[in-house]
Amino acid sequence: MVTPQQVVQSSSTDFPQGTDLLNTPLLNKGTAFTEEERTRFGLEGLLPPHVETLDEQAVRAYEAFKKKDNDLERHIYLRALQDTNEVLFYRLLVDHIEEMTPLVYTPTVAEAIEQFSHIYRRPRGLFIPYPLRDAIPQLLRNRPNKDVDVVVVTDGERILGIGDQGAGGLGISIGKLSLYSGIGGIRPERTLPIVLDVGTNNKERLNDPEYLGWRHERITGQAYYDFIDQFVQAVKQELPGTCLQWEDFATPHARPILNRYRDELLTFNDDIQVTAAVALGAVIGAVKVAGRSLKEQQIVMLGAGGSGIGVADGLRAAMKGEGLSEEEARSRFWVIDIDGLLHSGRKNLTPEQAVYAQPENRVSGWPRSSGGNIGLADVIGKINATTLIGFSTVGGAFTEPIVREMARKVERPIIFPLSNPTSKSEATAEDLIRWTDGRALVASGSPFAPVDYNGRKITIAQCNNVHIFPAMGLAVVASGARRVTDAMMQTAARALAANSPALKDPSASLLSPLRDSRRVARDIAFAVGIEAQKQGLAPKTSEDELRQRVLKAQWTPTYQDFSD
Repeated sequence: MVTPQQVVQSSSTDFPQGTDLLNTPLLNKGTAFTEEERTRFGLEGLLPPHVETLDEQAVRAYEAFKKKDNDLERHIYLRALQDTNEVLFYRLLVDHIEEMTPLVYTPTVAEAIEQFSHIYRRPRGLFIPYPLRDAIPQLLRNRPNKDVDVVVVTDGERILGIGDQGAGGLGISIGKLSLYSGIGGIRPERTLPIVLDVGTNNKERLNDPEYLGWRHERITGQAYYDFIDQFVQAVKQELPGTCLQWEDFATPHARPILNRYRDELLTFNDDIQVTAAVALGAVIGAVKVAGRSLKEQQIVMLGAGGSGIGVADGLRAAMKGEGLSEEEARSRFWVIDIDGLLHSGRKNLTPEQAVYAQPENRVSGWPRSSGGNIGLADVIGKINATTLIGFSTVGGAFTEPIVREMARKVERPIIFPLSNPTSKSEATAEDLIRWTDGRALVASGSPFAPVDYNGRKITIAQCNNVHIFPAMGLAVVASGARRVTDAMMQTAARALAANSPALKDPSASLLSPLRDSRRVARDIAFAVGIEAQKQGLAPKTSEDELRQRVLKAQWTPTYQDFSD
């Protein structure tokens, strides 16, 4: 029992009491506060008399969740729970990870971001608006908790498939960090979502009387990059050693920002590097199922934006790791954008795209059926493509004739329509399975139900970045890594591939199910930590010690015992 003297001592400290404690999300236990704790912290009379367990609370919370009418309402319910009782929120998320991930993250988070100003309830994270650019260090000092392991920052310009959302982009940072904690096990109080509010060009947002962001067109040019630099310098000053993830920056900004700061900070870009790592993991798994090697692949890619080129970069590096020269690896990529195949005769390529330009003389006699350009059908007709990946956001771009022609030349075609949302997917999983007589190895960007074909139930992997970014956070926290490198991302991809269920059952998913995500995150984090040590970017430990650090660093949502 708690003595009166202990009550006096606890009430004289800075520890929250009474309603202040109930309003502290990470400490609040609600009806699970014990009788001793209720006495000690002045909670008697503020709670119903029955003391519940976390298990009982989770059952009751799930009942309330199921009664919501639609996905947006379920998202709002979960966010409200997160803002009042974080342990219960994460317990619910972990217990129902497959059901709730699409609600706290993509695809439902897209609708929540569009409605951000209308459903806003309580503060979470930091808004850093351009007009306060000279006070960024002070804004960072206003963060809720001093010690931060992971920051996810966005400028809201290219949110998922819905584009410029301005200040509402904070919702994607909040959603990502929920999964850093739920899957990676990063302690919630050591995460920080940030939006850099540089305005918005979205007229619907600017004309919305309830819009909560800075009402101004986007800052561009050198002023924009100066603002980013002010932010980075403030992070280096106020949050040294914190992992900074860049999220949903527009293609013209994403790679320049990454290239400028990747050697100054513990940082990575989710859309460029993590997308590439997840796709690489799925391809490696598919290649193994097909009984071939990665370096044998002839890879056709539809879409040459930041994510597409990032995936190509990851695959090319992996091919070189299997013994191909730089020239040999490049020759195996056939990248197509809105103007057709990338080749050396084109003058409108970015430096990143030019890496994948085929020699013009190699394709000089090829058909040009796409408005005078060499299109996807032309390429598939001329080469023995083994892998087809889509980042085009053109729904139905992988047509039946194209897919059947590819499948005519290869026994197990690897086909990944990775565009989001479902309406922009290059093909449906069911069509791909049917058009290839059940032989295609499919992973998608949008979620698809399992496909029934000739008595087989074929599970479709979703190439979602959630397979890697929470594990990367766990890796850097557990290992003490000072940088995130491409080699570490490659290692993460291979660890992901090693967990592919399809290696044991060809009808199974190419990627592990979300219900196994916490275990797979530990495997990835361990492998990445070893790689960081090999590169001299993390303190050297034994493998056993690193494995124990990973286990210890992965937080599990349980209540703290305040009774003694």
